[in-house]
This record gives sequence, C-alpha cells and structure tokens, in this order.
Amino acid sequence: MKKKCKNKLTDFQKYVMFEGGTERAFTGEFWDNKKDGEYLCACCDVLLFDSSKKFDSGTGWPSFWDKAGKIKEYRDQSHGMERIEVRCGECDGHLGHVFNDGPPPTFMRYCINSASLKFVEKK
Repeated sequence: MKKKCKNKLTDFQKYVMFEGGTERAFTGEFWDNKKDGEYLCACCDVLLFDSSKKFDSGTGWPSFWDKAGKIKEYRDQSHGMERIEVRCGECDGHLGHVFNDGPPPTFMRYCINSASLKFVEKK
C-alpha cells in the first residue's frame, strides 16, 4: 500500500485491494447498482468511475466502459493468462482488470471488484 487509507477497510477489502484478491461473481454490493452517482476508491476516496459509464456486462462484477478518475494500468500475467490490471492511481489498491470487449464508444470493459469501491449517490 503506497499511502495510508483514509477509510477503515474490512479484512476482505484489504485482501482484494492489497493482496490482489477478487470477489465471486454476483456477490459484490455494486454489480447490479443502477443508482446515479460516483464510484470512489474504498481506501482513499479518489474518484474512479461514474455511473453514467456503467453497463451490465453479464459478468457479475461492476463494469464500466470508461474511467472517470485516477487509474493506473499494469500488465498482469498471473493465472496463466495475460490481462491488464487496474489499480487506484492514488493509493495503488487493486481494483480489477480492463478488457477490450466492452460497448461503444470505447469498447473497453473495466471489470471492478465492489470491495474496492465506495458509492456516493448523486442528490
């Protein structure tokens, strides 16, 4: 962890964000959230995604066709496959992965763990 978290994380959130874990599909808090708002890093509160760019990918994880904030991308060759890992640009917490099979206009699918996110509903 590069920076100290502003928020208290659960043991599971620590596992996902700082040990590269993942949640099971269709179990996270936000995979089917349809409310209007912003998705922040669960650790440091930096803006990551906006609900206007969220879509139902059918995967069971929150999916976005574009980012809204500070995100870093890293090559990930774990588990016998090649993927692009996405991490918070502020605290370096693991968020999930990005794939090039999303909808227009970007054709990207940011597949993100709910455990890495905090949702702030727009009033």
